[in-house]
Formats: sequence, structure tokens, C-alpha cells
Amino acid sequence: MSLDVAMITVDCSDPDALAGWWAEAVGGELNAVAPGDFVMVTRQSGPTLGFQKVPDPTPGKNKVHVDFHTSDKEAEVARLIELGARETGRHSFGPDFDWVVLADPEGNAFCVAGG
Repeated sequence: MSLDVAMITVDCSDPDALAGWWAEAVGGELNAVAPGDFVMVTRQSGPTLGFQKVPDPTPGKNKVHVDFHTSDKEAEVARLIELGARETGRHSFGPDFDWVVLADPEGNAFCVAGG
């Protein structure tokens, strides 16, 4: 048996706005399957990102989050902050494995690692 990651879905209060933000952040295209309720962001490679409206935000820390890799971590972090993300932390496991934790406009955590 084999499983492929097809989509990562994020619960949110405004799927249209949040999907638009993520489409800009990852260079994806919007597909409003059910405008106001469920919107997908498709990309050339990697899984689709889904955004679904939920009545109540999830309290506390995300149990699942997306990790991104880039060749220029600091430039990418700066670009994402300019788009509206906010930095929430920096971590490392030694000199060769470090990452920046960010939050999207609705507070969903994601990480950026790389050179």
C-alpha cells in the first residue's frame, strides 16, 4: 500500500482571504470549489493546500503544520512578513538545522528552513 499526500487542509474563518494569502505566498492558483466555504490553492509541485471554513477556531498550538524549504531563508521570511505573516520564533538543532516559525494572517503556524 502507498499513500501520496494530495492536500493539506487548514481550518479557518475566511477561506477566500486566507487561500488568497497562501496563493501569493507559495505562487499557487486559486480554485474556489465552494466560495466562502472551501478554497484550494494548487501548485506546480507538492500537495494542494485546502482552506475550509469552520465555526470555531482551534484553540492552542497547531497539531499539524507545514514546513517549507528555501535556498535563502532570510529573504523568504522577509517576503512572507511583508505579505502579512508574523515571526513567532527561531529554533535550531545544531549549526546545520535551523528554522523560523511564522504565523499566517489567521495565526496558523508554519516553518521556513534552508540556507
